[in-house]
Amino acid sequence: MLEKYLKQRQAERGMLLMTHIVIGYPDMSTSLQLVEEMVAAGVDLMELQIPFSEPIADGPVILHANQEALKHGVNVENCFEFAADVAKRFPIPFLFMSYYNILFKGGVQRFVDRSAAAGMKGAIVPDLPPEEAMQYTEAMQRAGMDPIFIFSPRSTDERMREIAAAGSGFVYCVARKGVTGAETAFSNEIGDYLRRARAATALPLAVGFGVKSRQDVEYLSGKADIAVVGTESLRVLDRDGPKAVGSFLAGLRP
Repeated sequence: MLEKYLKQRQAERGMLLMTHIVIGYPDMSTSLQLVEEMVAAGVDLMELQIPFSEPIADGPVILHANQEALKHGVNVENCFEFAADVAKRFPIPFLFMSYYNILFKGGVQRFVDRSAAAGMKGAIVPDLPPEEAMQYTEAMQRAGMDPIFIFSPRSTDERMREIAAAGSGFVYCVARKGVTGAETAFSNEIGDYLRRARAATALPLAVGFGVKSRQDVEYLSGKADIAVVGTESLRVLDRDGPKAVGSFLAGLRP
């Protein structure tokens, strides 16, 4: 499962990079090219977001990408097909990122079964709290996939332990309250938060929400295990195209 892969990979490479795409933005062909560029740049794992009309954890850049993908007709079926294709083509782990409405509407067990059949290694469902996730977590465990849960700076030490116990693979540490894409000050306050997170779990720690430069990744090195880059990749994509995203990501690793 992911935990073993990530720890082995980190021993070889140091700080890891996880990227995020919205499937079908700006179109399916460019999404595939984006995955190709990201893998060539050396990213270690990737989130594939299933477009949703109300992505409550996402800021304006990723919200726009979701809206555009939906406007162009991207649906859940397209996303499973895309996921199966990239999981076969590329040698890194892929995870779905989705909101619970999509799982609920199509059936939790069916979502998990189809994700496993597509070759996904895990999933992040940011609006599903652990205490309401038993059906999902049990189905994920039976399928050999990791349910990824989320810490926030407001999580108490006790809450962190509860969250970590419900999930596996790694923990996603939100760098600040709010939505993706806003400015994040990588400061002593985040360092203190990550020390608490490290004390709460032996799982690898991924940090997202505002990672956009080599300096940010260097700050996180030694405090966390995975830097998550999402919004900034989309900004580069919108401005300069997929090849520029690869160059941007290749320059992030310390």
